[in-house]
Amino acid sequence: MKSKLFIIIYIAFCVLPGKSIFAQDKIHSNKIIKVLTFNIYHGETMNHDFDLDKIADVINNANPDFVALQEVDFKTKRAGKIDLATVLAYKTKMIPVFGKAMDYDGGEYGDAILSKYSFLQTKKFNLPYISGYEPRTAVQAIIVLPDGDTISFVSTHLDHKKESNVRLTQAKKINKIFLKNKYPVILAGDLNDTPGSKTILILEKYWTSTYNKIAPEPTYPYDNPVKKIDYVMFYPATKFKLINREVIHNPFASDHCAYLVTLEILN
Repeated sequence: MKSKLFIIIYIAFCVLPGKSIFAQDKIHSNKIIKVLTFNIYHGETMNHDFDLDKIADVINNANPDFVALQEVDFKTKRAGKIDLATVLAYKTKMIPVFGKAMDYDGGEYGDAILSKYSFLQTKKFNLPYISGYEPRTAVQAIIVLPDGDTISFVSTHLDHKKESNVRLTQAKKINKIFLKNKYPVILAGDLNDTPGSKTILILEKYWTSTYNKIAPEPTYPYDNPVKKIDYVMFYPATKFKLINREVIHNPFASDHCAYLVTLEILN
């Protein structure tokens, strides 16, 4: 009798951990991806220096598969002639692509993507703007994931002016460009408008947002966030499932909080 009881206990002990490990494997499988969007304030920290380790630490601690960066300087005088995207890629062991929105301060200024995986294709799209407004872009990377899925990942930064009709036009342009993409698309960036605004509603007519619509967690400013302006969205809704979301509060790295989203890719 004792021998049979021992066998039953032994089998239960072996099987139960197996279920737990399987669940963990599912969470960390190649169908799960982590996306971070982060406006890095042209590389200047809230200590008013260019300590890129502080920005890299936020990224490394989040351990994302993809990062959408906004306000990225490329060899400007104010950033010490540093190529921010490439330096951050080195510090995070990721691959960069930078898209210029405009010439600025002896260099360039725009958006970037960092990725754990190599790019099948990259492309920059200029967004509409008018005189007196900053040019804006959307940077796209087509990426084949380890399990064979191919996705499009887009980093963008919409106009910042209050009550901006330009921002509405930019949102419509994003819909026009990316909704006809042959691959599922993740859109991430600083959209400079709040949930329920005309800008966000134009996008959410088609895109699925990942924030809590009942109680959106604010992302700006860094020290006492009062409004949500940083987003991760995806299209179509049938291709992704939201697993987790987190606003990352850091007192030094940038004037924005980073926003981290975990998604499952659906078949």
